[in-house]
Amino acid sequence: MLTDAIVRVAERSKSTRVSVANMTLNHVRRGSGSPLLLVHGLGAGWRSWTPILDELARHREVIAVDLPGFGETPPLSGDVSIATLADAVADFIREQGLEGVSTVGQSMGGRIVLELARRGVGGDSVALDPGGFWSPRERAVFAATLRPSIVLVRALRGVLPALLSNPVGRTVLLAQLSARPWVLSRETVLPDVRGLADSPSVGAAMNALTKGPLQQGAPAGTVPGRVTIGWGRRDLVTVPKQADRATHLFPDASLHWFERCGHFPQWDVPHEATRLILDSTS
Repeated sequence: MLTDAIVRVAERSKSTRVSVANMTLNHVRRGSGSPLLLVHGLGAGWRSWTPILDELARHREVIAVDLPGFGETPPLSGDVSIATLADAVADFIREQGLEGVSTVGQSMGGRIVLELARRGVGGDSVALDPGGFWSPRERAVFAATLRPSIVLVRALRGVLPALLSNPVGRTVLLAQLSARPWVLSRETVLPDVRGLADSPSVGAAMNALTKGPLQQGAPAGTVPGRVTIGWGRRDLVTVPKQADRATHLFPDASLHWFERCGHFPQWDVPHEATRLILDSTS
């Protein structure tokens, strides 16, 4: 059962804190082989990857980080922006001797791995439904819809397990995030929903996404490895038309469409997301 699998992931994943730029960056390592660095979006920290972590670790050494202010990593002491979050990941890569590592990110994490690729950091990169490619109107809609959702899950913090145990509750709470929330398990979605309620840097990260600069691109031939962008056809957070802007700014990127998928491929199409990651990185 999925619940048992999640428990096994938690038991086998040893959490470690590494000092980076006068702070600590929590992470877990699983599996063996060529390393693969996972960067989460808004929500649960490294546990956002739990639905696919086990399968990835059967083939690769997986290193999943908690960004500053998420999971067990303390917040940054200064400005929170996409640039400073990417700085923290880049520092972690250097600290751990992971130069050339393949990187995978989802949502805000997808934007961070594209930013790292733009800077020439890492190797192959996979960005799943990345942020940073909104039009002004789309970004205003994103802020106007997701901020109230965060306020709501904070208000419902004590009853989230019960609400997410019910298909109707999942559908009401997660319609913006999943193409088919009623078929998901509570164990799949609860970590990220709790993370939206509890992570101390959610507000600052939302400000960075909704008020900060949009994502810059990388001219052809300047990224350090292959770039693959995966997008859900039914994503209501980073809507599908943004894929054209992303591939225009990253002309070396290949685009993969996830059918019947919302903003979280690791929720809606975990097997397809795993296959894309493994096939697109080395």
